Amino acid sequence: MSMVLASYLLCAIFLLVLLRILRRKFPVYSKPNLPPGSMGWPFLGETLQLYSHHPDSFFATRQARYGEIFKTHILGCPCVMLASPDAIRFVLVAHSSLFKPTYPPSKERLIGPSALFFHQGAYHSQIKKLVQESLSLDVIRHMVPQVDSIAVSALESWSSAGIVSTFHQMKEFTFDVAVSSIFGHLGACHKEKLKRNYFVLDRGYNCFPLNFPGSLYRKSVMAREALSNIIQDIVQQRKEETTMQKRDLLGYMLNFRGGEKGEPLTENQISDNIIGVLFAAQDTTASLLTWILKYLHDNSDVLESVRAEQAAIYRANEEGKQPLTWAQTRKMVVTNRVIMESMRMASIISFTFREAVADVEYKGFLIPKGWKVLPLFRSLHHNPDFFPEPRQFDPSRFQASPRPNTFVPFGKGAHSCPGNELAKLEMLILIHHLVTKFRWKVAGGGAAGESCKNKEVEYRPFPIPHGGLPAKFWKVDRDSHAQADRT
Repeated sequence: MSMVLASYLLCAIFLLVLLRILRRKFPVYSKPNLPPGSMGWPFLGETLQLYSHHPDSFFATRQARYGEIFKTHILGCPCVMLASPDAIRFVLVAHSSLFKPTYPPSKERLIGPSALFFHQGAYHSQIKKLVQESLSLDVIRHMVPQVDSIAVSALESWSSAGIVSTFHQMKEFTFDVAVSSIFGHLGACHKEKLKRNYFVLDRGYNCFPLNFPGSLYRKSVMAREALSNIIQDIVQQRKEETTMQKRDLLGYMLNFRGGEKGEPLTENQISDNIIGVLFAAQDTTASLLTWILKYLHDNSDVLESVRAEQAAIYRANEEGKQPLTWAQTRKMVVTNRVIMESMRMASIISFTFREAVADVEYKGFLIPKGWKVLPLFRSLHHNPDFFPEPRQFDPSRFQASPRPNTFVPFGKGAHSCPGNELAKLEMLILIHHLVTKFRWKVAGGGAAGESCKNKEVEYRPFPIPHGGLPAKFWKVDRDSHAQADRT
């Protein structure tokens, strides 16, 4: 009997110790002023519900049940979700010092700890200023010929390749534009090495971070090391040139002097920030371009409006004999509205992660220190109070400006995307050449203008049409242009 009692006593002690450990690691918050919501199951929270449902459904059902601010527990973290214009401004602008950017350590390792979007304060401001200067309107207006050449070359290659993954081809295109903005003219050898290793890193960026030989994450870590070496080799070559006064990002970084002693950036700071800019400039723009092609494909009236606008520019340039100009890209009003509506509909960046650095009160609710805070951009973009009939693709809604803080495709505040103008430029130029010189047909659907049958969405990690939108592209000859003009 004594042995049985001793066993029960040991079990009880073990359970009490285990419970105490679990309460420390997964605290139970019972304060009455926490936002409403559910923390889900122990350990798992609501992570399974998030990944077993469409994200729109996950967030929309909870917002309908609890309102514009609610709590949950996903990816091992207690979170507060915010889905109102006021909340967006509160977290990202008015009180941004109370909410720091936060990323998993595995992702920080692959990008590099010195990358600007992992930081706040003076260092972040200095690096962001460099990026903004390298991507200012005065700089990118001179990039039109380079982007134009990259776009035409890309479309020519797609038209001779049979059925291609639109998303994959867009990633190649946006990578080439990003390299041009960062390094200017780069030798083919360095460019190919950068591309090969970057795409290895990209494949493992969102995988489970199991760092053992042969794992996808380990391959990404090794590719990251190779990228750093390649960039440092490029930096060394640039330093050996007679002048470093070049208006690309690398030039701005090499000429930077900061602090009281006028210290230059370290090699690691340069590498980390270049890889960070490459990452930020590539997948999001590629995803959006893929959606633009799908929306144009599925909405023949919109496609014809875009085609008419671009055809007028094409004729003004003597059927493409004269180069596209910066001034012309600023007058593509219809096409720009299509881009804006695509950004709203697709909402490539559905939300952003922040972490409360102190206990914060918002509208009578407590956001505890250490909790993750997620402003839900997608919920705003699909809210019928701000965008009537939000599921309908309607570029004309952007004839008037949206209400403040309801349309945030590039984020808001100090950590908003500094490359938004370059992203718009490359989209405008690619669309111009696509609709004036080429046609496309989505595999499994009709020609452009007929609705694609497959409506599924994939996340890689950003939302893209099913299968990356397999499509066939072909070039339109001049006789077809002449016939189209007559009709």
